[in-house]
Amino acid sequence: MKVTRRRVFGLLAAAVAVIGLPPVWISRMKTYVGPKSDHFDGTTFFDPDGAPPKKLWEVLRWQFGGDRKRQVWPERAPSGHSDTPPPQVNGGKVRLSYVGHVSWLIQTAGLNILIDPVWSERASPVSFAGPKRVNDPGIAFEHLPPIDVVLVSHGHYDHLDMRTLSKLAAKFSPRVITPLGNDTTIASNDASIRAEAFDWNDRVEIGNGVAVSLVATRHWTARGLFDRNKALWASFVLETPAGKIYVVCDSGYGTGAHFRRVGEAHGPLRAAILPIGAYEPRWFMHDQHMNPEDAVKALADCGAEMALAHHHGTFQLTDEAIDAPVNDLAAALDAAAVAREKFIVLKPGQVFEI
Repeated sequence: MKVTRRRVFGLLAAAVAVIGLPPVWISRMKTYVGPKSDHFDGTTFFDPDGAPPKKLWEVLRWQFGGDRKRQVWPERAPSGHSDTPPPQVNGGKVRLSYVGHVSWLIQTAGLNILIDPVWSERASPVSFAGPKRVNDPGIAFEHLPPIDVVLVSHGHYDHLDMRTLSKLAAKFSPRVITPLGNDTTIASNDASIRAEAFDWNDRVEIGNGVAVSLVATRHWTARGLFDRNKALWASFVLETPAGKIYVVCDSGYGTGAHFRRVGEAHGPLRAAILPIGAYEPRWFMHDQHMNPEDAVKALADCGAEMALAHHHGTFQLTDEAIDAPVNDLAAALDAAAVAREKFIVLKPGQVFEI
């Protein structure tokens, strides 16, 4: 394969969304300042039960190594579905609309909540290179109901999309709840965004009896070459009239301790939203992204009644085929003797109600 300058930039931009390695000039930004804790040393955040990010030489080995087996995705893979949500959902019900990748619209108790919203064409620091979506968002931006709250899990480009956050701020001015330090990133790009930062184990009242707790997850974050783990990352436990929903946007599995602790501290959980994609090659990805077998174990560990899958099928961030996560999930459920209907896979534009 001919290696051109454009291809090199494209491959590095593809790594950006997952590992936070854009060109040097993009990383000139303010970082978090605050007191030390059991997961912050005064300069850098860390997970006492996690693993450090991969080194640059490992990134280059993955991207350019001769043994790489990157599967080819189609340029377009339309889901065949599109949702036009109601203005709000009341009563004891939760309506979950899958936008794509890790983006969801959750409607409950008269509130409209977005998870890691990405409406951009690319999960990248630039608009002309990097992972390009193969299907449209399951909800057209103009069909969104008034958004009250946005939850942003961490700073990787497939989760914190400044272009989308700015559009949401201009149209709805929602609260943006995010882990420590990501508010600094957001404000340095667009001061009009109402970002609020919280630590692991903080519980935030959203309104109408709904609350969200930020919980530890096995991951890390970066926006540039020089800000690795200068902000925090988290998963969410959303308290709703229909029960608690555990939203894991990115996580490795490790020993499963993170999932067991959430189950113990926040259970019973009505549902979990768990990632099943972006997991190959395993030597590189296993510390930061679960594969479907890990996701099935995570469901058992946290004790949720059922799970919804995400983090697959929209942006090619890693090397597995576009349909591998769904096929591997079915095989993992069968191997674990778990009913397939207990771990549901939606396409962008499909809806699940609790």
